[in-house]
Amino acid sequence: MTMNPISEKEEVKRLLILAILAGRIMLKNGAETYRVEDTIIRICKSRKNIKYVESFVTPTGIFVSLEYGEEVLSYLQRINTIKIDLNKINMVNDFSRQFVSSDMNIEEATKKLKKIDDIDNYKSITRFFSGGIICAFFSLLFGGSFLDFLASFFTGIIVVAISTKLNNLGITFFISNFSGAAIASLLSILFVKIGIGTNIDKIIIGSIMSLVPGVAITNAIRDTMSGDFVSGLSRGMEAVITAMAIAFGVGMILKIYFKGLI
Repeated sequence: MTMNPISEKEEVKRLLILAILAGRIMLKNGAETYRVEDTIIRICKSRKNIKYVESFVTPTGIFVSLEYGEEVLSYLQRINTIKIDLNKINMVNDFSRQFVSSDMNIEEATKKLKKIDDIDNYKSITRFFSGGIICAFFSLLFGGSFLDFLASFFTGIIVVAISTKLNNLGITFFISNFSGAAIASLLSILFVKIGIGTNIDKIIIGSIMSLVPGVAITNAIRDTMSGDFVSGLSRGMEAVITAMAIAFGVGMILKIYFKGLI
């Protein structure tokens, strides 16, 4: 049974919205812009003999246009918050290839994407404990003692918990990282004062490693090398500002400490 032109147009619109949803999930979880663009174009071209699709992605927005018949359909999606979840990026990658190579309908595909978006991969206690372990072993890596290891472990748990809470409240990443670094420094000093830890610097270095913008730096280099200079510069500035926030947070507490106020 042949669908009428209006129904076909609506089907194309839903396909476009599906592609945008896939791109939004990837981008807000830390995917590179070239990967998001490739996924959107692949999904759009998989149905209805759509030949012309253009996707332009920045770290804070997705712009897509496609030509169907004599019309050009466009869509804009604003991205307000970005976190790091490589598992969701991988899941959307797998989904896009499955969608393209099968006759999966758009309704089913949309449900699968929404299910991926709603996944909470790890419980809070698992994330906090893992953050503490990472910080503790970094402290050892930089020459800390066993007591520094313990101090970094507990400090790391608290820093990850507080940073996660601030991010969930929609607090800007600068304030979130500044607060996390300041708390890490303050707790490091307090742990040394009560005898759990011997080197303040080693504990601080280990404790702030969960805040370091490693993925942002990697994506900035990758986007720049692929010729996407807008996204490369944007992510590079994100990494620089994040590093500045961490430095300001640590510096403020150490300044207060050296003045004898702590």
